[in-house]
Amino acid sequence: MTFSIAGYCSKTSQFGIAITTSSIAVGSRCPWARAGVGAVSSQNITLPSIGNMVLDSIETGDHAPEALNSIMKNMEFNEYRQVIAIDTKGNTAHYSGKFTLGTNSVAHGLNCIAAGNLLKSTKLPGVMIKTFEDNSSATLPERLLMSLESGLYEGGGEMGPTHSASLLVVDKEPWPLVDLRVDWNEIDPVKELRELWTAYEPQMLDYLLRAKYPEGAPSFGVPGDE
Repeated sequence: MTFSIAGYCSKTSQFGIAITTSSIAVGSRCPWARAGVGAVSSQNITLPSIGNMVLDSIETGDHAPEALNSIMKNMEFNEYRQVIAIDTKGNTAHYSGKFTLGTNSVAHGLNCIAAGNLLKSTKLPGVMIKTFEDNSSATLPERLLMSLESGLYEGGGEMGPTHSASLLVVDKEPWPLVDLRVDWNEIDPVKELRELWTAYEPQMLDYLLRAKYPEGAPSFGVPGDE
């Protein structure tokens, strides 16, 4: 029903998640990232609060494996959850309960981790990891999106169609640098997410400048903006 990749860029210290699923509005409940801390995807039979719980644990000093284990080991209904996490050292961790749906798989890579459930092939996460690692010169949002695309178009995707997708990246601020969401698309939400990123990327730093330095930030270029 869902597949995702969490990644860390050692050059910029950015964290991010790219994810797609068959249900509506995946970006509202599954991907979580915190600047200077890490990133988490809570999926399968989703419990959104897991994301912040794991990030809180990492922020207090635990590495991703310790944080995820401490949260999940005694959690009620943990057997229904699938979770991946990454921290500032590039440490990765995953949890897949015994009731994770259908064909499911996880793959770890350098500064990245990918997982999915209800997949057509257990090879899908590995395809995503290879794409992430093979494109180390690209920006983190681009690497994550390319990895998601490779999982869908090269790794086989899910057993059924996907309907929503999300790209979330944090940098140094307490708000996301990138938070793009396709909440519903009947045909190809990952393609629409690519179109959103293509439109947003050239404007991305303008929005950061407007937030931090409004007096010298670029104009909006809309009618009435003198």
